[in-house]
Amino acid sequence: MVSLRLVQAAIAASAVFVGASPALAQVGKSVTIVDANVASEKELAAMPHLNAALVKAIVDARPFPSITELDAVLSKSLKREQITELYGRLFVHLNLNTATREQILLIPNTGPRMAHEFEEYRPYKALAQFHREIDKYVDDNELARLEQYVFVPINLNTASDADILTVPGLGNRMLHEFKEYRPYKAIEQFRREIGKYVDKKEVARLERYVTIN
Repeated sequence: MVSLRLVQAAIAASAVFVGASPALAQVGKSVTIVDANVASEKELAAMPHLNAALVKAIVDARPFPSITELDAVLSKSLKREQITELYGRLFVHLNLNTATREQILLIPNTGPRMAHEFEEYRPYKALAQFHREIDKYVDDNELARLEQYVFVPINLNTASDADILTVPGLGNRMLHEFKEYRPYKAIEQFRREIGKYVDKKEVARLERYVTIN
């Protein structure tokens, strides 16, 4: 007979497991796309409609401050339907709190109604909030697809290791540097300290994903 103590322990362990939901991450988990700012040239070359010249143009223009700048590069060579197909594989994450309606509509198969729902629940304090609200309108597969396109900035002073590591292209070494200088009092401090390890363009790319508030 299983003891009451063992049953209670199993229940507690299950509660911990359930609480460790991937929705706690602050950058949506990739399902079909890779981030255009960190994709390798090999990955880019395998994308639909990207020839060698376009791959070079993307690499030369990186990092893109937002999807708008990537869209401008692609629009010089590709038709809109080709770009839309490409965005099913390649994108620049949208900040849920600042993305424009036009940027949201660049997510494939996201019409005005869903763009409205994205905006309706601002400001987002966590990606889990987006997960909870948008789950009212779509099934789990569509929610996962949409979630991979977006992020909520992480708080530099309180973010967990797991949340920090959701930033595309950020590994354990940079995780250490992010935490090394806590508490941050201003974003200028982040720029100065992280600028010791990467160039200004990379600091600007990383800065998209962080906040101090």
